[in-house]
Amino acid sequence: MNRREFSTLLYGAAATWLMRGAHAQQQAGPSSQIRRDWLDRRKEPIIEPELPIVDPHHHLWQRPEWRYLLEDLLLDTGSGHNIVATVYMEARSMYRDQGPEEMRPVGETEFANGIAAMCSSGICGKTRACAGIVGHADLTLGTRVEPVLSALMRAGGDRFRGIRHGVSWDADPSIMSPASPARPGLLADKTFREGVAVLSRLGLSYDVSLYHPQIHEVADLASAFPDLRIVLNHVGGVLGIGAYRGKRDEAFSRWQASIKALAARPNVFVKLGGLGQGYTGLGFNEQAEPPSSEMVAAKFRPYVETCIDAFGTSRSMFESNFPVDKISYSYPVFWNACKLMAKGASSSEKGDLFAGSAARCYRLGVIR
Repeated sequence: MNRREFSTLLYGAAATWLMRGAHAQQQAGPSSQIRRDWLDRRKEPIIEPELPIVDPHHHLWQRPEWRYLLEDLLLDTGSGHNIVATVYMEARSMYRDQGPEEMRPVGETEFANGIAAMCSSGICGKTRACAGIVGHADLTLGTRVEPVLSALMRAGGDRFRGIRHGVSWDADPSIMSPASPARPGLLADKTFREGVAVLSRLGLSYDVSLYHPQIHEVADLASAFPDLRIVLNHVGGVLGIGAYRGKRDEAFSRWQASIKALAARPNVFVKLGGLGQGYTGLGFNEQAEPPSSEMVAAKFRPYVETCIDAFGTSRSMFESNFPVDKISYSYPVFWNACKLMAKGASSSEKGDLFAGSAARCYRLGVIR
């Protein structure tokens, strides 16, 4: 099957999804900052091309000036590394445009499950995209979130694993994203925790995205719900802009202490990635030339090594966070950087970091 035939199949199958929730999704997220010609200037040989990888964090969406759908994902996952499976992460994408507001995110899980079904047929190649699905439900509904979670579980079938409800907040308004509004102290809110209790009772996981000054709030939540599997996204959202600009050592020290305290909760996993986002202030996307894997690894290493030392490889997993982090580096460069950072690890430790931890966390079964 050539690319034209594949595109016809993909967009024919996805046509109804692309029409859902158009207004809401046009308001969600920034326009694309990806410079493909800039990224293409960096070509590298693939390190350890046979090493199996589960990418546990990516998105798919159709937004003004920024499309990243299955064809785009497969071009990245097929660029040299052995990506055997992925986990879809909610992104306020493909929501239903009708029905009760709290039920509209179910459309995103329906969409992701359809993509997964296409990939599980083998027609799209070896990568089982969306083998696990993390959707969204509003936990501030409290106990009223249960019908939403039940609908998500039906829509995602045996691929649905849990939800993400982002709580990223900071006192500096210049840091806050209008597309992801949150209020302070949400993880401790009584009604929010009533929703978390339902999530835990149903055996679902909770992915949390936030900024590093909030990490201690996750530790408190993890202690209150020891049976709930919590996944800390993007090494805890280290800030390097706004009020944090020029204070990287101070921010790192606070972040490091919070990570060590959080790792004492055995029900928490951590994702190693997301540092290509603008709020980190690492500035990859501001350089004249795209970074090499050595450059990415050098900037990431203090954060990645701190997390691995604290959580161990069995609760740590590399994540691409594509296409968000694609503003800073290409997919093959990112995974080369991860392999450089894991160079001294044993084969079993590498197995955890690149596939095993993600497979266990999201219950993906045997990865080949």
